[in-house]
Amino acid sequence: MFPKYSILVLALSTVSVVSQAQENPWQVTFPEPKEGQYVHTPPTLEDLEASNLHPELKRVIRRGHDLFVNTQQLRGENVFNDMNCSSCHLGEGRLPFATPIWAAAVTLPDYRPKNDHVNNLEERIAGCFSYSMNGTPPEYGSDNMLALAAYHNWLAKGVPIYQPGNTLYGRGYPIEKPEREASWEKGADLYQVHCSLCHAEDGQGLKVRGEVQFPPLWGDDSYNWGAGISRVFTLAGFIHHNMPLGQPRSLSVQDSWDLAAYINRQERPQDPRYTGDVVETREKYLDTFHTHTQYGLEHQGQLLGDHENTGGKDFLKPEVLKPRTYR
Repeated sequence: MFPKYSILVLALSTVSVVSQAQENPWQVTFPEPKEGQYVHTPPTLEDLEASNLHPELKRVIRRGHDLFVNTQQLRGENVFNDMNCSSCHLGEGRLPFATPIWAAAVTLPDYRPKNDHVNNLEERIAGCFSYSMNGTPPEYGSDNMLALAAYHNWLAKGVPIYQPGNTLYGRGYPIEKPEREASWEKGADLYQVHCSLCHAEDGQGLKVRGEVQFPPLWGDDSYNWGAGISRVFTLAGFIHHNMPLGQPRSLSVQDSWDLAAYINRQERPQDPRYTGDVVETREKYLDTFHTHTQYGLEHQGQLLGDHENTGGKDFLKPEVLKPRTYR
């Protein structure tokens, strides 16, 4: 489990994250907010206990937190790889520049190009299960889905609904364009120096007594070809702001792009939207997604994603991934 964080907005507009774990304190300084950006301090579980919310609602929010940081408890039912929600959304979903999840609670429902319709919060969570965790989501309205949504909403406490997304400080993994085209060859060397200690030389991550400590970055137990982080720019931003763990922004923008180009040229489970032909699938979702991935492109004599491997699951596409229209 990740340590709990207290997010502080200082008088000089410097945002710092301070671990509350007394045995291992540290401080990380984040970029200053830009003029007009909305800075939010997500509440903690301690704040939850001190609140006047109904005890049953508190229990459900705590359940959502538990599922968020240990989604592996749903392994074989909803999760079919070694990822947790907190693998991509660091600091219990509270950390700036690690896709803090409170932003989703105040910007949804909204139109999403990836599936070409308006998504609500539960549907957005369903996408993470389907792609990042290569699985199938809890049923809409189920106890687990409600708990996860309640945890998202708790972290957004006090933020105005439909706060413009581009004004939310620390949302997503923003990154500048590289000075030169990203080089997977340079990324391969950087990976061995900066990443292999935690994620292993073969990218398969680290388990201790069967529990995932550091997730795999490719292969059957990693995110599939439809996951948002399979886009090179998304992974580059995540790396730049968050990796190596405990050393945010220690890698240059260019190094982050090179690493992302290398990692996202490795094979992984099939995109759940696969039509049976990788070139056709890439073309079908090119404008809305795959223009930013290596899926369907040649790498070392092979078309990436040209297989029917679905990883640890025995199905391709969850039933919930279907179009919605009000026409």
